[in-house]
Parts: sequence; C-alpha cells; structure tokens
Amino acid sequence: MAESPPQLPRTLWWGLCLLSGLMLLAYLLALAEMKRAQQTPLPVLGRVADFTLTNENGQATTLADLTNHVWLADIIFTRCPGPCPRLTQQMKMLQDALPADSHARLVTLTTDPEFDTPAVLNRYAAHYGADTNRWIFLTGAKAEIAGLAGDSLKLGSVPVKPADRQSQFDLFIHTTIFVMVDKHAQLRGVFETGGDGIDGAAVSPRILTALRRLEKEP
Repeated sequence: MAESPPQLPRTLWWGLCLLSGLMLLAYLLALAEMKRAQQTPLPVLGRVADFTLTNENGQATTLADLTNHVWLADIIFTRCPGPCPRLTQQMKMLQDALPADSHARLVTLTTDPEFDTPAVLNRYAAHYGADTNRWIFLTGAKAEIAGLAGDSLKLGSVPVKPADRQSQFDLFIHTTIFVMVDKHAQLRGVFETGGDGIDGAAVSPRILTALRRLEKEP
C-alpha cells in the first residue's frame, strides 16, 4: 500500500493562510489607491506664457497654435551624444501609442538653436519617424526658447564650459523629463523618462493615462 503524503503542520497552514490574506489585502489597497489617484485632478503647476518660435518647416508657431490641445514637451539638441536619442525614441513610442482620435500634440524644443535650424530639425524629425502633423520641433531666438523652456515648462539647460567637455558635441546639460500642458496652457504634469540610461518604456502608460484624463477635461 502506498504511503500517504506527509501532512503539513497546522501552524504552517495557518501561516500560509495569513500570508495569502495579507497579500490579498495589499492588492486591494493598491487598487483603491490607484482608483483614488485616477479620480484626483492633476495639479496645476504653473502657466505657460505666450511665445513665438519656428517649427521644422520654417513656420511661426505660437501658444495659440496649441490652445485647446493637451501637449507633451521635452528639450534636446540634435548633436547630443547622451540622452537625447533616448528621449526622442521615447517620444516616438508615445506618438505611436496615442489613440487615433486623440488631438494631443508632442513638442520638442532645441537648446541649440544656432545649429538646430528648421532644416536640421526637419531631417531629425524624419530620421525618427515623427508625424509632424502631431509632433512639432521648435527652434528660434535663444531668449524666446529660454522663456518657454525654463520659465514656463521648467525644462532646464545650461552650456558646458569648453574645458569640461568630454567631446566636441558635449555642449549642454539639460533636463531629461517630459512635461504636460493642458488645453488652457497650464502645466499639469512632470514625468521622469529614464533619459539617464534607465529603460524608459515604463513611463508610457502613466503619460498616456494623464493625457487621456486631461483631454476629457473641458
């Protein structure tokens, strides 16, 4: 006759039941917190001042062109040897993930306007497969870029001193975040992107959720 399998001690069974209950409780609490976060309005972090810059097609672009659109912005420069390609790839990933019926816009500013002319930005956009009906690249006067990027969007950028450059293209240190603006030119979100080398793919669901929430607002 086959032997019966050994029975687990009663205390171990109780321990397993308690652990399962705690895991279920943690899961339910996490769901409740997620639901609460989704119902809480995104905070207003500031207002975007009016600006006039030039897009990749050489056309003037102002704040009015983005009114009634939710938009996501970052700052790069096309000669960047560091995080800029990753930022742009992540923005492309977001472009591809946007629903077909979304009216959201993507905005990439250059911190190197002397080199990043509209023609350079046009080639850069084409290289990364940007849909320029939805994703615009902006250059212009340094003061105007600084006003929009630094003052309104909190996208910082500082030149690297020649003595501190590690290569001829190591020109600027700049933020590696995405920022979100609502239909009324209010800054509503700041998102880490992993632009320092960490895989940034995980930021997409958070950003897409925030975009959808803001697009539903009046």
